[in-house]
Amino acid sequence: MADLDLAETFHDPVAPMPTAPARRFSGWSAASLVIAGLVGAPVLVVAGHLFAPSGEVWSHLAATVLADYIVNSLWLMVGVGAGVTFGGVGVAWLVTMCRFPGSRMLEWALLLPMAMPAYVVAYTYTGLLDYAGPVQSGLRALFGWSSARDYWFPEVRSLGGAIWVMTMVLYPYVYMLARAAFLEQSVCVLEASRTLGRSPWRAFREVALPLARPAIAAGVALALMETLNDFGTVHYFAVDTFTTGIYRTWLGLGQPAVAAQLGAVLMVFVLGLVLVERMSRGAGRTHHTTSRWRTLPRFRLTGPRALAAQVFCCAPLLLGFLVPAATLAIWSWEVGADQLFAADFAGLVANSFILAAVAAGAAVLVAVVLGYAQRLDPSGLNLGAVRLASLGYAVPGSVIAVGTLVALGFVNKVVGVMLIGSVAALVYAYLVRFLAVSFNAVEASLGKVTASIEAASRTLGKGPFATLWRVHVPIIRGSLLSAALLVFVDVMKELPATLIMRPFNFDTLAVRAFSLASDERLADAAAPALAIVLVGLVPVIGLSRAIARSRPGGGE
Repeated sequence: MADLDLAETFHDPVAPMPTAPARRFSGWSAASLVIAGLVGAPVLVVAGHLFAPSGEVWSHLAATVLADYIVNSLWLMVGVGAGVTFGGVGVAWLVTMCRFPGSRMLEWALLLPMAMPAYVVAYTYTGLLDYAGPVQSGLRALFGWSSARDYWFPEVRSLGGAIWVMTMVLYPYVYMLARAAFLEQSVCVLEASRTLGRSPWRAFREVALPLARPAIAAGVALALMETLNDFGTVHYFAVDTFTTGIYRTWLGLGQPAVAAQLGAVLMVFVLGLVLVERMSRGAGRTHHTTSRWRTLPRFRLTGPRALAAQVFCCAPLLLGFLVPAATLAIWSWEVGADQLFAADFAGLVANSFILAAVAAGAAVLVAVVLGYAQRLDPSGLNLGAVRLASLGYAVPGSVIAVGTLVALGFVNKVVGVMLIGSVAALVYAYLVRFLAVSFNAVEASLGKVTASIEAASRTLGKGPFATLWRVHVPIIRGSLLSAALLVFVDVMKELPATLIMRPFNFDTLAVRAFSLASDERLADAAAPALAIVLVGLVPVIGLSRAIARSRPGGGE
């Protein structure tokens, strides 16, 4: 009987609705196919260059720097992957299953580093930890050292420094998904392991961790995709990776075909990452066989254990958000209010907000069309179109930029319309890159609209568009706003695609922060960097509240 009740209440968003027959090759399906072709074109263009002839330039790269690109990218993935797994899973388990002073605040505070772009954190720690920074200057004054030869200090501008910075910023991807997975686990499973003599540590390692493994693998994959996408950090730290190679090959050597080939090789890395994530789940499935859900047990920690948990959980928050944010605020104050209210800074804010708002609106609109077309006609053709349109998020921004420029160059030759170097081209690149972010939210919210509500609208004579506008949109309005906000913040932080594709003499907050930091004007770069961080705080706090409410009883 329980199975029957579940079958009656479960709604599959891609299943054909019993009251509305599938509309194959309707206007919605045609729109879905056209959108998929346009959004997927840059990715397909880059993939098509994988085996294209490139002359002597590729041979020169292979003989000089290609090995560095591969080795450094692999080490970044290994280091960041290990760091975010250990840190993200550890803090997720502690704040979810244990109680110690400050644990409730840490539940949401541990997500704050998501608001910090990695390149911004790289700038702040360079200013703090380099030879002329306050840390080394204080050490020299304290111990009487006169030069760098008198002591050893780790070099922040290095591969190790890049791994450390990215780990501090990207661990929330694993923490977010691991915490949600732990909140969804039934207390009955954990109690069964305790009755079998398992200690809390063994219950975590042998029961909770395997159940949460798919979510953890997905979080690590997201963090590694962001690692491969990063340009500002590795460029500033002089670590040669595929993203820096694409930038130099395109703008330095003027070789778009070779840049596209480097992007294609980077796409192979991303594809391998996705395949490894899928394989890590294995053929087995882990799920609960009981409908009994009760409050998760909280292990109260006291004494040294509570102190150790506090230090372990506070360290990533301190290093990934509080120290960089405080540093940016101090630098902005030292520069003075004149820069904050200068006409140039106001123009940067306006450019960034307009680009982000237009891209967010376009992404949500396109996502609604794709999601509704899939709902009306869940055929293989529409599903394939959705998958093609969603590829961009798994592809680094530098690769999207190269593919977009090559595709628009072909359009210019065939049609005679010059779009390269325009704001429209930049928004198009953002749409390709971040459409999957908005589509996932829209698809999930559309799946919660029952077929009976839609059927009632259709029986009243409303067509698909009227039903979408008058029924679905009011119901999913909150999810649409959330999707728009997520895309808005992602566009505000996006650096590689903006650097390559922005119009002449058109800067954003991210570009200005990068340019000033590249000129070693770190204090001047603080104001635009701080503005990006403040904008990113809004969705991070909302996301934390949503995770806390993801389990009955508010996560308790």
